[in-house]
Amino acid sequence: MTKRTEIRLTGSGGQGLILGGIILAEAALLDDLNAIQSQSYGPEARGGASKAEVIISDEEIYYPKIQNADVLLCLTRESYCKYIPDLKDDGILIIDSDVNFDNIETSYKIIQIPVIETATHEVGKIMVANIVALGVIQEATQVVSKKSLEEAVLKRVPPGTQDLNRLALQEGYKLVSSQSK
Repeated sequence: MTKRTEIRLTGSGGQGLILGGIILAEAALLDDLNAIQSQSYGPEARGGASKAEVIISDEEIYYPKIQNADVLLCLTRESYCKYIPDLKDDGILIIDSDVNFDNIETSYKIIQIPVIETATHEVGKIMVANIVALGVIQEATQVVSKKSLEEAVLKRVPPGTQDLNRLALQEGYKLVSSQSK
């Protein structure tokens, strides 16, 4: 990676996206990149549109706010409507295919994938949708290495859930690779 990459993870409070942002930033640090992570708190933590933001760069990061996201992950319609104006025209839009996203702008690279369904049915726990989403982001962007992402995930998840979270990452990778075939 040779530039600043801005990633915004959005959805509802309680979907684990803030933890997802922390894990993504930690994976970047393990890859010897610079990273800054921030999140929104407040009423969003109780179910409204929430966000986590990660900036990753191989150079110093002087401005810690996202200006125009390179990657936008949306797990809900509400978060899509709220944050889509900040996605670069040539950015990557990752949206959960189970949510109705009418009138999506076509200038974006759109990856429409069943993140929540995969977490629920393939992995067996909806609570790992954030980890499935991280696998999708990694496979779609290569912004961090798989090795560092897995290491960061395994450091942050509760003891006894390592295999479940490793499976969630693998399912996220598979979602993108199967879509590109």
